[in-house]
Amino acid sequence: MARLAGVPLFLWLVLGPEEDAWALVVLMVSGITDFLDGWLARKLDQQSALGQILDPVADRLYILAVVIGLALREIIPWWLAVSLPLRDLLLWGLVPLLRTRGYSALPVHFLGKAATFNLLYAFPLLLLGDGDGTVATLAQLFGWALALWGIGLYWWAGVLYAWQVRKLLATTERRPARSAGP
Repeated sequence: MARLAGVPLFLWLVLGPEEDAWALVVLMVSGITDFLDGWLARKLDQQSALGQILDPVADRLYILAVVIGLALREIIPWWLAVSLPLRDLLLWGLVPLLRTRGYSALPVHFLGKAATFNLLYAFPLLLLGDGDGTVATLAQLFGWALALWGIGLYWWAGVLYAWQVRKLLATTERRPARSAGP
């Protein structure tokens, strides 16, 4: 829940006072707590259905907030800012098909995690690269390398998710529609 609360804080820091250092701190804390949360949940065997839903939602909201903030600041081009939410929108369109088979979502796979990892490292570097000097130049270089890999992996993971849905629809029997309550 704390990670979710950081999303509007990040946007305000980037777009309002343009406090990039604090915005980077919010992103770093979010990334560290995301890792720790998942690691502790597995280690202590305290995984929950709510956590399995909220964790990817928080990741997607951070990615959306970052691309919107960076695009509005003209740090990244709009084609990049549109390409990532477009992939998620296309996948959300598959959810009603999954529900016909009794599923609400597919489990996250390694490729999706790798894509998110690349993107969550790329965007802070691109934000850091919005300056002058050697550090900014290096941050921009590594940020774009991670961003391009991340976008490719993000879409590849999306294609694999869509393929999984197609396969599931072909091999799983349709569940009967629920009738409205009494």
